Amino acid sequence: MALTKMWTGSDKYICDKELAQAFHMARVIGMPLLIEGEPGTGKTELPLQFAKDLGLELHVYPVGSKSSVEQFVAKFDHVKYLRDSQVEILNAQRDEKGLEKKLSTGGRNTEKLQDYVNKGPGAKSFSSPNSVLLIDEIDKAPREFPNDLLYALSHRKFVMPESGEVIEISEEDMPAIVITSNREQELPTAFKGRCVYHYISFPSQEIMHEIVAKHFPKMDNELQEKCISLFYQMRSLGLERAPATRELLSWIKYLDSFEKAEALTKVEKVEGMGVLIKNQNDMDKVKASFRKAGRTGLN
Repeated sequence: MALTKMWTGSDKYICDKELAQAFHMARVIGMPLLIEGEPGTGKTELPLQFAKDLGLELHVYPVGSKSSVEQFVAKFDHVKYLRDSQVEILNAQRDEKGLEKKLSTGGRNTEKLQDYVNKGPGAKSFSSPNSVLLIDEIDKAPREFPNDLLYALSHRKFVMPESGEVIEISEEDMPAIVITSNREQELPTAFKGRCVYHYISFPSQEIMHEIVAKHFPKMDNELQEKCISLFYQMRSLGLERAPATRELLSWIKYLDSFEKAEALTKVEKVEGMGVLIKNQNDMDKVKASFRKAGRTGLN
């Protein structure tokens, strides 16, 4: 079980009590932690910051529409194997002719099939006791991927293609596995049943102040208050895509490059809305709302 001591966050990441408990439980019982929630709530950051804070080996598999368990576990390089086979034939012919110079296969041997297996994040993490494995945005995957992944993870072992090599890990050495989802599609019930589940709610303003303070410890309190207040006003407008935590942090990073007085002016004018709002309809709605409230110079 991958380092089962309770982890409650780091100097760059706030892990609330419920999330910390779910993550701890998943590691204790050797199950993946499935985290759902809207984009920008820190789902991906949890395993990244956990690995960084404890100095653990990290393996990441970003899921896409063409993802397959083969990519996740391992693939056999048939092209390289065929090329090396041809090189060995040519070298044998050179021997017959008494030629000393040989063509190189880069140290690979066609009799050792494992030389041609390209291990993916799954196989690599199972080869590294007490590592961290992030399977990011699994809801983007083809329908069969979660079910195939479920079988592979539940048996705690992978069989490498062609070579037959078995990579197996004990429950005590299992990587800390975190799987994230933005709920673009519903995951199979059987898959969810084999995971510890946690939904990350969007942070309250109080928690958001703590998050911002971790990233910008020297930020002026008045500027921080105005930025966060404005941010939550935008989120209350019923936008198609409300700004997330990462957008707020990016906006503050921009504002933090100015002196306080100038930064406060930019907040009042909502300068840099393109960092916060990523949809034209939302942009129009925000501008209309803030102009009605007497704000001017929106950019």
